[in-house]
Amino acid sequence: AFDRIEVQRDIPYANTENARQRLDLFLPKDRTDDAPLPVVAFIHGGGWRNGDKRTGSARVAPLVSSGKFAAVSIGYRLSGEARWPAQIHDCKAALRFIKYNAEKPYRGADRIAASGASAGGHLVSCLGTMNDDEILEGDLGKHTDLSSRVTCVVNFFGPSNFLTMNDYESRINHDSPTSPESLLIGGPIQENKSETRAACPLFYVTKDDAPHLIVHGTNDQLVPYQQSVVLDKALHDAGVSSTLIKMDGAGHGFRSEALNERLRTYFARYLLGADDAETSAAPIKV
Repeated sequence: AFDRIEVQRDIPYANTENARQRLDLFLPKDRTDDAPLPVVAFIHGGGWRNGDKRTGSARVAPLVSSGKFAAVSIGYRLSGEARWPAQIHDCKAALRFIKYNAEKPYRGADRIAASGASAGGHLVSCLGTMNDDEILEGDLGKHTDLSSRVTCVVNFFGPSNFLTMNDYESRINHDSPTSPESLLIGGPIQENKSETRAACPLFYVTKDDAPHLIVHGTNDQLVPYQQSVVLDKALHDAGVSSTLIKMDGAGHGFRSEALNERLRTYFARYLLGADDAETSAAPIKV
C-alpha cells in the first residue's frame, strides 16, 4: 500500500516547537476524483506515557491507498511531560489545524473520523463527546475560532471510566499511584475522583455526540471489555448511534479481515455518504 501513498511527516499543528505537537499526513498518489477527501485522524496508544504517531502508518495505509481518503496520525504530549487535559488540548488543536487547511484540494475537513487504540481509543471518544467546552478546547494554535468536532469515532479498546477499571480482571492495578490513569491525572484516581471523572468520556455523553464504532476483545487484560459495554450503553441511552463489536476471545490488540471489512463499511457510511451502509454488530471470533 505504501507505494501508492505520499507521506509528509512532522507537520507542526500548535504553532510550537514541541516535537510531540506534530502530525504526519498521508495522501493517495492516485485520486478517484478531484473532490476534497475525507480525513481519518489516527491517535496512538501507549498508556498516555509511551507510543509514537509513527505507529499510525500501518493503520491508515490501506484506507489511503484506496484513493478515497486522506489521513493524519497525531502526536500529543505524554503524561511524563504534561498531565490531563494537555492530551485533549493537543488533539483538538490538531483537528482545528486540519480544518483550517481544508481549502487545499486533498482535505475534506468537513468529514473527519477520529480513530485510535487503547489510550488513543480513550482520546478519540473524548473528541466525540467533549464538545464546546472552553476548558477542554484549550487555546493552542492559531485556529481557536474553528470547531474541533469530528464526524464519527472508531474506538479500539479504549477506557471510558477509569474509576471502575479495577472492578474487572486486569493485569494492571489501575488504582495504583503509578498506574497509567493516575499518572495521566497527576494523582491516585480514587483519591482524585472529580479530576478523574473530568478525563473520562463516559461522563460527557449527550445526544449530540459523534456516532461511535467501538471494538474490544473479551479477554483484554489491560483495559477490561466492560469499559466498552458501559460506553456503548450510555451512547445508546442518549440517542447516539453506537455499534459495539465484540472480538470474542481477543486480548489487547487483534487482527481480523472480517473487522477490516466492517471498518470499510463504517467509513463508507459516515465519510463517503453511503447512507444505506450498515455495520454489523455481530461478534467476531478471533
